Amino acid sequence: MAKQLEDGQLRFAIWKNDNKDKETSPDYKGTTEDNKGNQYWVSSWRAREDASPNAPVLSGYLNLKPKENAAPAKKEEAEDIPF
Repeated sequence: MAKQLEDGQLRFAIWKNDNKDKETSPDYKGTTEDNKGNQYWVSSWRAREDASPNAPVLSGYLNLKPKENAAPAKKEEAEDIPF
């Protein structure tokens, strides 16, 4: 059984990105979930070889995934105006 997450905690998993299509693509990709059930994509990059010794080993971003059952936003249509 997975450990119950406390407020402010995230559980995540990342894998090496074998499908890098350009140099700026993340080195690692994965997912995470908070204790409220919100899911995020994880993207992270290794420090460059010429980076400062004080640079972080990994840096990255979390991007909120859209809810699967969320309805797409409705486009507002202009009202028909009779002439």
